[in-house]
Amino acid sequence: MREEQRAGLDYLDAVTSLLNRVRNAHPTHGSFEAAELQFWWSVPRPTDDLSQLFWFDDQGRPEAAVIVTDFGDGSSLLYEDPTLTIILMPDADPAWVAHVIERGLAHVGEHGMTSVELEVDRSDDVMRDVLETNGFSVKGDGLAECWLEAGARPEASPLHGTYRLLSRSDTMHRPHHMSHPQQRPRIEQRLQQTSLYRPDLDLLVLDGNDELAAYGLFWYDPATAIGVVEPMRTADDHQRRGLARHILTTGIELLVQAGAERISIAFEQDNPAASHLYVSVGFEPHRHTEVFAR
Repeated sequence: MREEQRAGLDYLDAVTSLLNRVRNAHPTHGSFEAAELQFWWSVPRPTDDLSQLFWFDDQGRPEAAVIVTDFGDGSSLLYEDPTLTIILMPDADPAWVAHVIERGLAHVGEHGMTSVELEVDRSDDVMRDVLETNGFSVKGDGLAECWLEAGARPEASPLHGTYRLLSRSDTMHRPHHMSHPQQRPRIEQRLQQTSLYRPDLDLLVLDGNDELAAYGLFWYDPATAIGVVEPMRTADDHQRRGLARHILTTGIELLVQAGAERISIAFEQDNPAASHLYVSVGFEPHRHTEVFAR
């Protein structure tokens, strides 16, 4: 096993390959899909050019990685909010898990980071034990992760009133609906740099005045036949009008038409509205994570 470091788009290619390998080796192992880390790329971050740690086998296939992502607002060149993502193949033994974590911690320490946090599956006793041995403790709840089988998908719900559902393919004459001068200044450019983004799966709802009312971004990974919903949002003035359900159920149908056999979604555990919506359309809770910090 050889250790290498990758940065920028080279990192994104390598982590996508690794997460594809994980998913093809096991239907539910791990807390992340390739599309999720590709969505993280849509926001410029201080860690974009940071060398990320990977391990490759003698055939050049990625076997493990420790990824550092700074989810701060990007206003500082310092690492304000570094989060670790530890990715391992399903058959990793405890000694290998410990090595990857400890090497990753040494790596982030070399870059001047004094505190980090990460999400861990509540049922992953091996990783929890290694983290606790290395001084980590539980900070709070993380996410609830759910799956939906393609055959259990609901019918698309109706859209009422003067609302219109469109995709990014239909609205290229407008600024991207998720663009923001500070938070996502170059989202169009950066989404197009990813291998899984499809404008036809980037959905939005406009009201009668052509103002943005809601959106949902759907990802299809042909290497795994997995669909991912990331992210969704309804504007405050348009809540409780069925817009999120319409976008979600339509997006699910589009994913299945594209070839998705199963669909993943995650939400914060203290968000009852999201929980009600996703469970009501057929998503089944599969995993709960906790945030470990040191």
